[in-house]
Amino acid sequence: MRSACETVYVQSGDVRLAAYVSGPANAPCIVLVHGYPDSARVWDALRAELDTRFRVIAYDVRGMGASEAPCERSGYALAQLARDLAAVADATCGTRPFHLLAHDWGSIQSWEAVTDPAFASRIISYTSISGPCLDHVFRKPRNVSQLLKSWYIAFFHLPLVPELVWRGGGAKLWPWWVRKTERVRVERDPFQLRNSLNGLHLYRANFRACARKPRERSTRVPVQFIVPRFDRYVTPAMSEDLDRWLGAYEREIIAAPHWAVVSEAPQIAARFMHFAARCASAQPLHPNESSLHTEVNP
Repeated sequence: MRSACETVYVQSGDVRLAAYVSGPANAPCIVLVHGYPDSARVWDALRAELDTRFRVIAYDVRGMGASEAPCERSGYALAQLARDLAAVADATCGTRPFHLLAHDWGSIQSWEAVTDPAFASRIISYTSISGPCLDHVFRKPRNVSQLLKSWYIAFFHLPLVPELVWRGGGAKLWPWWVRKTERVRVERDPFQLRNSLNGLHLYRANFRACARKPRERSTRVPVQFIVPRFDRYVTPAMSEDLDRWLGAYEREIIAAPHWAVVSEAPQIAARFMHFAARCASAQPLHPNESSLHTEVNP
């Protein structure tokens, strides 16, 4: 029997974040971080798969869902987003370490924490879906296919135009767009316009800074990449050739679109639980090797 979902409000810097907690209080913790232009509601199907065995925590990223928005664009910088994750984990997990699973922009921002030595003892495992580390992206050779898929990033940097599109009907039509292009049915989010407008600052506060001066960001946290083969926005190449920065990691390609967290929730839950179980028991991802790249097609 599934447990009820409790809303917890967490102060992080100058904003209050809305977090949603379910599952047994003494179960292993997993924190879910959503992408753009979503809110924590995007995790509902995955939560249903996990919260009989895990303490599941999802939160609305600052400026989205029921979370407060910062007054300045600088409030969306990656370092602050990492502090938000820490604040939510402290409030909901206490001192216990936790698993981390993130999608899209949630995955991009989570790399900031995963590659921060201050989090080394807190994060048991990291499952990344469709969201590369920006510092890794800008230190790798440019990929033409990814550049073509990333047209929307340049569009989001235009002054006023993206806001006009979202306000002019884009937010209202968003569920239709996902259904039409992804063949994924998403529930209408009452915060969709707010998510779409405030979330633009994620791009504007971070992409140029990382492009101008990409940093060396390494981690020894065990990483699992779940790579949707039919992703319209992020190519599989974004999770390749990362040995320079990662320790033990695995990479699995699944036959799914970008919003696989909705359409393939049972499959993603199963892959996460298998990976998390090995990481929690300190089993090596592969005997006699520090990293393993696997491509598994369902």
